Amino acid sequence: MTDAPVPVLSGARRGALAPVLLIGLLLAAALAALPFAMGSTTPLGLAVYATAAAVALDRLPIHHPHARFGLGNGVTLARAAGAAGFAALALEPEVVGRGAGWWAAAAVAALLALDGVDGWAARREGLASPFGARFDMEVDALLVLALAGLAFGLGKAGPWVLAIGLLRYAFVLAGMAWPFIARPLPRSRRRSAICGVEVAALGLLLAPVLVPPVSAAVAAGALALVAGSFAVDLGWLARQR
Repeated sequence: MTDAPVPVLSGARRGALAPVLLIGLLLAAALAALPFAMGSTTPLGLAVYATAAAVALDRLPIHHPHARFGLGNGVTLARAAGAAGFAALALEPEVVGRGAGWWAAAAVAALLALDGVDGWAARREGLASPFGARFDMEVDALLVLALAGLAFGLGKAGPWVLAIGLLRYAFVLAGMAWPFIARPLPRSRRRSAICGVEVAALGLLLAPVLVPPVSAAVAAGALALVAGSFAVDLGWLARQR
């Protein structure tokens, strides 16, 4: 009986291979076309994307009980490629600093517009799954951390701006030490809204016209919102002990 679902789950993984390869090629082309792109920008971005895609393919058969990969997961995969591109740029911020700031800000706006489309598409196709929800959350976390790193590299704020992206990972590590923190949280519109605000704020920091001290103030506001949201969740978890 335990072997029965295998063909269905394997079909979803096979269906994911084509979009993984296609989106990887599009990412490579986009990074190579960036103004003032450096020779290592494309390999760095592809390495991060390949790692994310490999982890997703590994988890897919366990948490996605459907025969198809689905458009929703495909959209999240495209957002993962965007996050991987920004992770590469965070390691080489001079690429953005030399004239690609507006391009980068526009790319963040596009990724933000796609956020929410993946969940809508999955529900419309009847392919919503724990995999899709977790994949979406991890892509958001990677994008926020990459954008925070890029903002720091561009001198838009001090090293404290990295806390915007690191808070989520600190929360996960805390859950390993104190199991009550690792308990599932209820769905929250507040959490989703703040995630959108922090991505928008970090994307705004990439615009060349936004410089310190204004850029630092924007980053500080985003950090305050994120920290407050985590404090609310931590308080709720503590009350459920």
